[in-house]
Amino acid sequence: MTTSATLAPKVALHTDNGWLPVCDWDSLIPGRGVAVLLPDGRQAAVFRDGAGQVHALANRDPFTGAYVLSRGLLGSTPEGRVYVASPLLKQRFDLGTGQCLDDPAVQITTHQARLQN
Repeated sequence: MTTSATLAPKVALHTDNGWLPVCDWDSLIPGRGVAVLLPDGRQAAVFRDGAGQVHALANRDPFTGAYVLSRGLLGSTPEGRVYVASPLLKQRFDLGTGQCLDDPAVQITTHQARLQN
């Protein structure tokens, strides 16, 4: 007799070829991120916020060129905008739009993210 193991939910990002599973939901600690490599060679930073929502944006910090945003910490503005603060120079990037909250001229790519079984 065989039993089917329950598969852990995966976080998937939308790419040109559809939804791509990138990591296990359980590997995301609320408030912290993980870096994932996309098929086209780009990196994304994937986050699970305190409310259980999943977010993804470019992992490259545009101010330094370093691929470190996945190492940043999450926070929120008084208006409720969830952001990641770069671990290097501390610029904050809105997780929904990629807009830099400290320099309106700078915006980074965001990725559609969802949970899938």
